[in-house]
Amino acid sequence: MRRVVVTGIGTVNALAADVAGTFRAFREGRCGIGPLGFRDADRLTVRIGAEVRDWRPEDHFASNELPLLDRVAQYALVAGAEAMAMAGLPPGLGPRGGVILGTAAGGIQTWEDSYRAVFAEGKNRVSPLVVPRLMHNAPASHLSILHGLTGPVFAVSSACASANHAMGLAMQQIRSGVADVMLTGGAEAMLCFGGVKAWEGLRVLAPDACRPFSLGRKGMVIGDGAGVLVFEAEEHARARGARVLAEVAGFGMTADAGDIVAPSAEGAARAMRAALADAGMGAGEIGYINAHGTGTLANDRAETAAIRAVFGAALPPVSSTKAMHGHAIGATGALEALACVLALTEAVLPPTVGYLAPDPDCALDVVPNLARAASVSAVLSNAFAFGGLNAVLAFRQA
Repeated sequence: MRRVVVTGIGTVNALAADVAGTFRAFREGRCGIGPLGFRDADRLTVRIGAEVRDWRPEDHFASNELPLLDRVAQYALVAGAEAMAMAGLPPGLGPRGGVILGTAAGGIQTWEDSYRAVFAEGKNRVSPLVVPRLMHNAPASHLSILHGLTGPVFAVSSACASANHAMGLAMQQIRSGVADVMLTGGAEAMLCFGGVKAWEGLRVLAPDACRPFSLGRKGMVIGDGAGVLVFEAEEHARARGARVLAEVAGFGMTADAGDIVAPSAEGAARAMRAALADAGMGAGEIGYINAHGTGTLANDRAETAAIRAVFGAALPPVSSTKAMHGHAIGATGALEALACVLALTEAVLPPTVGYLAPDPDCALDVVPNLARAASVSAVLSNAFAFGGLNAVLAFRQA
């Protein structure tokens, strides 16, 4: 099997519209969560989120392109362009390049606008471009068209594990020799009235802040954005003199086959062990874990139990960056992969902000509130989704 490395990263999220700004926010422990500003937000019970603020599509796309692009595709295209530029890859890789991108909801704003037009405004027609805008594979397809990638291209939808599943599958495509380069990660644009109203029904949203692993936590906060990474066969990257940011060392995925929403510590632990085994690493080699860390009572308790089961007494530092960029659902694993690259390349562990006090059920070193300087050579990134789907990535210094 070929080794797989990361040669480019790009993002749009509530903290910043690029990697440099996002890394700066991670180092500063800045929070991107605030009052929601979209239409009808005042009708919601929960009125906070991690929005991509001051987003002006016309700054990024020509007027004739925008009718085809829901915000979820816009975010993916901007993040993908940054990642490709950082990797120094020319367009037109053809069948040796592909795209696998995660999303949980796809073009949900397009769904909402169309339903509003038909049911609330009494219109009998919607745009002929509704289906191309809302389909889950639209972001991946637009990336493949823009960059001339004609190899494996598809979307992955597994709720909050979508981006990690996408990245794991992209790694496998390169390992097996099907492709040399894959654009991968996730994109989400769920912050609209209908998106938040649906989550309100589950009663898992916090009304004030996201406080993972903290005593007094009240739930999760939805975020928007995209993270796109360039995965590349190591020999391909070295041959063209590319800067290598990290190695994608291992991937593990499991299913709880239990409850549709309640998390399982056992299933999460199996996924972490599978990622370590795939990477050929022992638990003692991991210097940092970017946790799923949603800020709900059940998730944080179960994830703590899983981490303690895998790592025993030698617990590495753990943090949840969701307290800064929100829970970006299908994109969240990609944003957290960027935090892992930061830890490996700049020796900075991003903090768990909003932390108030230790919870006995979450007995971990959660890097509370302030980023920490620490040299680490290998990290894990956890994603545990509704449906009992678990996906864990292992990264290490290249």
